[in-house]
Amino acid sequence: MDRSWYVRLAEEGLTMPLAVDLTLHKDRGPEAVEAVLTDGPALGEVLVNAARQFGAPLALPHMDLTLEKEFLLQGLLSGHDAVGAFRLKAPPTEEETRALAGALSGPLSRGLEAQVDAVRSVAAEAKDLIPCAMTIGPFSLMTTLLEDPITAAYMAGTGATGEEEPSVALLWKALELSARAVERSLRAQLEAGARLAVVCEPAVNRVYISPRQMRAADNNFDRLVMANLRHYKDILDEFGADLFLHDCGELTDGILAHLVELDPAVLSLGSSEKLWEAAKVVPPTTVLYGNLPSKKFYSDEVISVAGVTQQAQELVDNMAAIGRPFILGTECDVLYVSGAEDQIWAKLNAMGEVTRK
Repeated sequence: MDRSWYVRLAEEGLTMPLAVDLTLHKDRGPEAVEAVLTDGPALGEVLVNAARQFGAPLALPHMDLTLEKEFLLQGLLSGHDAVGAFRLKAPPTEEETRALAGALSGPLSRGLEAQVDAVRSVAAEAKDLIPCAMTIGPFSLMTTLLEDPITAAYMAGTGATGEEEPSVALLWKALELSARAVERSLRAQLEAGARLAVVCEPAVNRVYISPRQMRAADNNFDRLVMANLRHYKDILDEFGADLFLHDCGELTDGILAHLVELDPAVLSLGSSEKLWEAAKVVPPTTVLYGNLPSKKFYSDEVISVAGVTQQAQELVDNMAAIGRPFILGTECDVLYVSGAEDQIWAKLNAMGEVTRK
């Protein structure tokens, strides 16, 4: 797509909260929600409704970052709860390796297939919207497969090899499997018609990536994070699709500087980051998105409607002061919380009432 299109959206003052999860739960009980999550056309309808709720031109998918893990492990485990709790304690055995390889080359899991079908449905039925893909990034997926990914990443950063340190051997194996699962997911959604892909790497942050090690040797960050992301950017280029890179973790300038090397069309950052400071590092050809603290919207005691308005206005004013158009949004998909729906919706609606200069 023409990259200037995203810049125009920002210049026009688009406000676009991520509200798919709230829309999914609206007027539905738990059983109905579960049914939609495995029904591609029904899920596609939710994506369309969530976009139109706020006049957004992008049909962004449900930010369920467990789908690729569930797909990868379907040959070993059954049941969403079992997948969520699963951690590799040692490199896969020969039998486990065969099961994982079979999963990666076999049919998609039900949840991932529904997401792909939802993209296809949006592409076919909602011609006024841009169909979008959604996937977790391979580094972040890897961290969900290990019991102690922080230590493993640190040891890899010291230069320890898999032969010297078992945790490093396990990290590289988990990262390899993760990269393959993410690529399969990404290609399936692009083949279904996605024209923009949201790649979520929330674990690419200063907790998992030692700033000191990055200053000493950037090649470890390249191996852990950038090599796979560059490969996915090449895949997007192959399909003529754009990158919407999402990282809601606490960043360093070094991490941010590397991420912008991918030249994403849109960069989404968490509320820990000041967008007007990030703008010093992010070129104007990449539209900044975000980044109100939506993880706190469930509680008026944590943040009130007035607090959301104040923070949104501060963000708008600071970005205007540096002459940087951006898309006002949330740091993540705003999660449904039973009993807090009205106050959450009130905060989302308040975002749209902020004065844009």
